[in-house]
Amino acid sequence: MTFGGSFISLYPMKMLTLPRITISAPHRSSGKSTLTIGICAALCSRGLAVQPFKKGPDFIDPMWHEAATGRASHNLDLFMMGVDNVMKSFQRHATGADISVVEGNMGLFDGMDLEGSDSTAGVARILKSPVILVVDCYGMTRGIAPLVQGFERFEPDVNIAGVILNKVKGRRHEAKLRAAIERYCDAKVLGALPEDKEMVIGMRHLGLVPAREDPALLPAINRMRDVVAENVDLDTVLDIARSAAPLAPVTQDVITIPAPVVRIGVAMDRAFTFYYPENLDALRAAGAELVPFSPIDSPSLPEVDALYIGGGFPEAHAGALEKNAPLRAEIKRRVDDGLPAYAECGGLMYLCRGISYKGSRSEMAGVIACEIEMSERPAGHGYVILKPTRQGAWPVFGEEIKAHEFHHSRVTGLSGAVFAFDVVRGKGVDGAHDGISYRNALCAYTHVHALGATEWAKKFVSFIKKVNYRY
Repeated sequence: MTFGGSFISLYPMKMLTLPRITISAPHRSSGKSTLTIGICAALCSRGLAVQPFKKGPDFIDPMWHEAATGRASHNLDLFMMGVDNVMKSFQRHATGADISVVEGNMGLFDGMDLEGSDSTAGVARILKSPVILVVDCYGMTRGIAPLVQGFERFEPDVNIAGVILNKVKGRRHEAKLRAAIERYCDAKVLGALPEDKEMVIGMRHLGLVPAREDPALLPAINRMRDVVAENVDLDTVLDIARSAAPLAPVTQDVITIPAPVVRIGVAMDRAFTFYYPENLDALRAAGAELVPFSPIDSPSLPEVDALYIGGGFPEAHAGALEKNAPLRAEIKRRVDDGLPAYAECGGLMYLCRGISYKGSRSEMAGVIACEIEMSERPAGHGYVILKPTRQGAWPVFGEEIKAHEFHHSRVTGLSGAVFAFDVVRGKGVDGAHDGISYRNALCAYTHVHALGATEWAKKFVSFIKKVNYRY
């Protein structure tokens, strides 16, 4: 894991015992997130240190994990990070925890690769993690047996150690489901969750509403904790986690945080919440002091040498962003004057002239001469591969960048733009390009991860130093 600073090789002599489970399901929308949050909170209430992880590139579920555990949740994404960095990240953050809980994405065996190497099962196999399968049992009785049995047999080296029944109508329904699994399957039934409207978290076009966006949603975690504690055999969950095979330790890099040489203003409020912890850590390790500010509430920018505006839901807060006209004007003036800026997805949207959403248009910063139109369906959704064009001021930070995008918006009215990237896979801004380059700013739909784009943070900080923009 190379973020910059000193590199020190460590050679532990013994295998690592790291209790862990992976929570997955036959298909998406089965209740994985609710169950993961509930299990994490319930185990924390026992005084255990619970380390959460999320398989895939998702930003939102990890925020809920963090709210439930008090520990940052880390993404394990094979496409962006590669196998070695997935294992390094897992071991780094799981060490010292009483249990690690990995929430899968999509269905257990779903992914791009026909062989399943990039699926949740693929991650569970790499981590040698037992799997707990949560099954939406609505309208199902005996039929649950061939479903679970098929999952057990499809990839026998994936250990499906337990099943949790979700959306169970009552005791009679539960008894039928349990009897079918006990008769035909190997996995243990660890619990049965009733339908409970108080456990439902609000949804939006990209998934759950972010936990950092609306603190009023957080009491739902307590309800999830209580329902799981009452209806799931947590002792057996812990036994399963502790049964996970020891892992051979991988060589880790010691990350040193030097004295800061630049100051980066990071947009952090209810409109901008999408930041990988590794990206922020990588910037610090490269020599940046990170200074939070709010595009909604801050009257002016702090004294900074550059801006980092991540993703989020600016469209959901467009009215509030529009009202802060002094900050919008200052950002435009400063970027026009040469202030370096890096903007991803929501940040790109904010730096455009305006956002049209649900029949209303709101003024944004106006740095980029184009408009943003929201759409009902995803305009770009999935993994991205970019190649640098070597156009514009920003430095090249990878000859092939593997990242992801997920946006329900499109850019309109853009002409004569200089693009930093050709899109090999994905949509980007126009289907062929991403990364609008303007002055010393780079605005893209693509989200990069510092363990995949390993040069990104160092090149960003070096570029800031080269530009030498002082307040």
